[in-house]
Amino acid sequence: MTQRDWIEKDFYRELGVASGASQDEIKKAYRKLARELHPDANPGDAKAEARFKSVSEAYGVLSDEQKRREYDETRALFAGGGGFPGGGSFSGGFPGGFSGGGGQTFDMGDLFGQTGGAGPGLGDLLGGIFGGAGRGTTRSSATRTQRGADVESELRLDFTQAVRGAEVPIRLSAPGRCQSCGGSGARPGTAPRRCPTCDGRGLVSRNEGAFAFSEPCPDCRGTGRLIDDPCPECGGDGVSTRTRSLTVRIPAGVEDGQRIKLAGQGEPGRGGAPAGDLYVKVHVTPHRLFGRSKDNPDDLTVTIPVTYPELVLGSTITVPTLDDPVTLRIAPGTASGRTLRVRGRGVQRRDGTAGNLLVTVSVAVPQRLDDAAQKALDDYAEATKSFDPRAELLGGAGR
Repeated sequence: MTQRDWIEKDFYRELGVASGASQDEIKKAYRKLARELHPDANPGDAKAEARFKSVSEAYGVLSDEQKRREYDETRALFAGGGGFPGGGSFSGGFPGGFSGGGGQTFDMGDLFGQTGGAGPGLGDLLGGIFGGAGRGTTRSSATRTQRGADVESELRLDFTQAVRGAEVPIRLSAPGRCQSCGGSGARPGTAPRRCPTCDGRGLVSRNEGAFAFSEPCPDCRGTGRLIDDPCPECGGDGVSTRTRSLTVRIPAGVEDGQRIKLAGQGEPGRGGAPAGDLYVKVHVTPHRLFGRSKDNPDDLTVTIPVTYPELVLGSTITVPTLDDPVTLRIAPGTASGRTLRVRGRGVQRRDGTAGNLLVTVSVAVPQRLDDAAQKALDDYAEATKSFDPRAELLGGAGR
C-alpha cells in the first residue's frame, strides 16, 4: 500500500467509525463487519469479498497505533486539496506561515532539514510521507518496509482441554500473501519490471518555481515497479483473502478470556517486512462439576454431597476427578461446607507439579423419610435435645 492510497482512502468510513474512535470501538466495528462480509458467510459473492478486503485493509492500519498515527498525519497534511499526489500544486503554504512567493531565495537546507535542532523540520515530515530521509537525502518509497498487521481470532475449548492443554486446529480466512504469485503481484511465470519513469526509485522530481519537490511516481504509484500481466488471483496487489489451517498449542491451565499469541502468523509484511502476529482469544465452556479456584487457578474445585451420618461418624467416600476417581477420608465431626484437599489432582504446571483438587462437602437432606427413618430421627432428636448449636450465637447477640 502506497502513501497515495492513504490519502485517497478513508479507512474510518470503511469501518463506519469516527476519526476519534477508540481502539475498542474500531475492533468492535471490524469484528461486526468481518462476520457479515466473511467469504464463508457469502459464498460466491464477489462484492462481499471485495468489501471484506477493504475492511481488513482499513483495520490493518487503524488497529496499529503507529500506522494509524502516520495515516492521520498524512491525511491531515493533504486535507483541502493542497497536497502533492496526483500532480496538485503546493498551494497551502508552509507550516508556520512560510510561503514561496515574492521571488525570494530560500535556504533549502534550513527549510527541509532540521531547524536549529528543536524538532523535526518539514523535510522530515515530508520524508515520512514520501520516503525522504531528511537533511537532503532521499530514500525510495519502494524500499520502505511495513510490518504486517496483527490478526485476532477466537477459539472455544471445553473445560478439560483448558485444564490439561491441547492442540486444536483452527481455520482462518484473512488477507495473506498471495499463494499464486508469492506476493509479487505478477502472473505466475512473469515478474514485475523496473519502472522506467522513476528508474525504480518510486519517486519523481517536480519543479515549482524556486522549489523542487519529490513525489510518488504517477506511473508506478510509488512502488518502483510495473506489472504488465497482473496475477489473476490477487489482481496485482500481492495479497489475497485465503483460508488456511493452523494448529494452536493450548497450554495447560489457560483461563477463559486469555489470549494466546502465535508470532508471525498474522498478515504478511510489505516489502519483505516481518508478518504480524495472531492473537487467539480463548473461551472456556464451564464444566457441570468442576471449577477453578479464584485464589489459585491451578486448583480445581468440586462440591460433593454427603449424608449427615457420614459427617458425624466419619467415613471414606469416592470423589470424581478429571482422571480416575479417588477416595477421600472424612474425619468424624466434620462440618458441612468444609473444604478438603486432594493433592496433585489440579492443573498440570510446566515444572511437572500439579495443583490440588479442593473438595467441599455439603450435607444432603432427604426430602422424604419412611416410618423407620422417621422414628430413628425422632429418637435422635430426643436424645440430643440438650445440644443447642445456636446457644452461643443468640446469647451474644445483645453484647
